[in-house]
Amino acid sequence: MGKFSEREVLIWLNTIYVNNSSILKLLDYFPDIREILEVDSKLLFKLPGIKREYIEKIINNRKPYSIEKIFERLGEWKISTITCLDEEYPDSLKYIYDRPAVLYYRGEFLEEDVLSIAIVGARKSTAYGKWVCEKFAKELVNLGVTIVSGLALGIDAIAHRTALENGGRTIAVLGNGLDVRYPRRNLGLYDDIVKQGVVLTEFPLGSQPLSYNFPQRNRIISGLSQAVIVIEAKEKSGSLITAHHAVEQGKDVFAVPGNINSIYSSGTNKLIKDGAFPLLEIDDLLDEVVTLKDRLLKIKRDKIDYSELSETEKKIVDTLKDGPVHSDLIAHRTGLDIATVHSVLTILELKGIIKELTGRTYSIS
Repeated sequence: MGKFSEREVLIWLNTIYVNNSSILKLLDYFPDIREILEVDSKLLFKLPGIKREYIEKIINNRKPYSIEKIFERLGEWKISTITCLDEEYPDSLKYIYDRPAVLYYRGEFLEEDVLSIAIVGARKSTAYGKWVCEKFAKELVNLGVTIVSGLALGIDAIAHRTALENGGRTIAVLGNGLDVRYPRRNLGLYDDIVKQGVVLTEFPLGSQPLSYNFPQRNRIISGLSQAVIVIEAKEKSGSLITAHHAVEQGKDVFAVPGNINSIYSSGTNKLIKDGAFPLLEIDDLLDEVVTLKDRLLKIKRDKIDYSELSETEKKIVDTLKDGPVHSDLIAHRTGLDIATVHSVLTILELKGIIKELTGRTYSIS
C-alpha cells in the first residue's frame, strides 16, 4: 500500500474510467483510498452504490506496472494534476455537486484566477454575438477578471481569444483528454491558452469528445466562475446547462437579450424570462457581483494621482476609498466643516476624480 500515494490512486481510478461519483463514494468508504489496491475483491462487490463494471475495472487493473504507466504518459505529455485531496485544489470547486476528484491541466494557475467569470454561447454565433462577446470579454479583462469557457467554436473561442489579445488570462475546460485536440480548428488557440492561462479537464488521456462529456464538464465551467454570462444560445443548448449548474451552485447568471426572431437568442431570452439578469452593460455585472465591484473600486483608487491633490483633497478622497459616502459623514470623518467639504467636493468633481450619486452622496468616479 505504501508504494503509491492516495492522490496517485485517485488518478489511477479516474484513468481506468471509474466514474467521478463512484470515486467520491470510494473516498467515503475508505479512510485511506490506497486500501482499495489490497482489499478483498468480495468486499468490493458488496459496496453499495458502485456499479459492478467499475468494481471489475478496479480488480482487473490492480497492478503496479499499469499504475506506473499512467504517470509515465502524463510526464510525456507534460500534464500536471490536481486531486480533491490536494491543498491547491480550487476552493470554488470544493463544495459543488459531484466535485471533480481529479483535474488534468496544462498551463499555470495564478492567485488572480480566483476572480473568474464564465462566458459561454452558441457555436454558430452571429455577428451581433461576436461583437457582444468581444465587448464584455475585453471590459472584464481590463478589470483583471479571468475568462472561463469551453474552447468550443463560436462564442467560447471568441471569449478566449479576446482575453488573450487584451493581455488577460483565460481558462478552457475541455470535454475530452488533453492529448485529444478538439475541435481541430482551435489547435492554435489551445496552445496560446497554455502560455497565458490554463487548459484543463477531468477526463484522462485518450478520452474522446463524446457528446455526454460536455454537459458533465459544464459544472466545472460554472464552478470555477463567480458568475456566468450566456451571450447567444438556442432554446436547447449546452450553454443553458452551464447556466443551470450555475444556479444550483448559487452563482449569478447573466444573459444578453437578442432579437426575438433569432434562434440564437431564444435560449438567452428564455433565461431572462426565467429570472436571469439581463446584461446590457458592464455595470449590470458590477451591481450584482460584489468582488467585481470591489476590484473596480481598487482600480479607480490606484489610478488617482495623489501628487496633484492638496492635503484637504487627499483627506476627502481617502474617505471615499471604500465606497459611496454622504457629505455629512465625510465632514464627520475628516473633521472639516461642511462648507469646506462641499467646496472641495465640487473641485474634485471638476477634476473628474469623484462624482455625485444621489442626495449629496459621493463616490470615486
